[in-house]
Amino acid sequence: MARRVAEPAIAPKGPEALARMRRAGALVAETLALLRARCVPGVTTTELDRLAREHIAGRGGIPSFLGVPGPIPYPGAICASVNEEIVHGIPGPRELRDGDIISIDAGAILDGWHGDAAITVPVGAVGEEVARLIRDTEAALAAGIDAARAGNRLADISAAVQRVARRGGYGIVRQYGGHGIGRSMWEEPHVPNYLVRGAGSGPALRPGMTLTIEPMFTLGSPDTAALPDGWTVVTRDGSPAAHAEHTIAIMARGPAEILTQIA
Repeated sequence: MARRVAEPAIAPKGPEALARMRRAGALVAETLALLRARCVPGVTTTELDRLAREHIAGRGGIPSFLGVPGPIPYPGAICASVNEEIVHGIPGPRELRDGDIISIDAGAILDGWHGDAAITVPVGAVGEEVARLIRDTEAALAAGIDAARAGNRLADISAAVQRVARRGGYGIVRQYGGHGIGRSMWEEPHVPNYLVRGAGSGPALRPGMTLTIEPMFTLGSPDTAALPDGWTVVTRDGSPAAHAEHTIAIMARGPAEILTQIA
């Protein structure tokens, strides 16, 4: 789930905290793998939400999003955003149809620590342009993770994500992005999907920092609108949108560790 947080004062996590976050991240990954397999024509987003609640509770966890304050307390365990819905789609009676895409964002608390990840899933057969949007959003996530190395700067992540979007000609949703994560779902810093200042700017990345990276791309305009439910964010022009996210930890050497790797 995307929410704007302030910069920067980022507190690295120690070995015990990282071990607990790995367990929370694994639970989120399990949940998304389960839901991905159930994204077939005829399933409702409420059914997907129920499966997520049951799986998280069955592993001793708590859904991170349920009851989050907002226009109304968030009523779902997942965000289920279909087609032109970008993020924060509330689960309900809507049935998925062949050719739809659905972005599922899941978070879980385990032993007081959070994990957070998102996937965009094609339902049945989708057109090549939409399939490419999904693939490139995932590629942007991978590029952002590759840039998330000790000694780099926060803006290096943003630059990597932005390069993939510009190559594909996609709209970059600017109001939402990644964030720090740990004992709270939303910690500092905000991780934009575009360069706010020049590359190499922003806080230095240090071992033990834990972040989410979450590109959100559209096939049309990046302009957004909120639905009357107060949560669901859609593309203003009705174009499809894709969302991908992982929770990562900055390592002392080499690439970041993905804490929500989905099998």
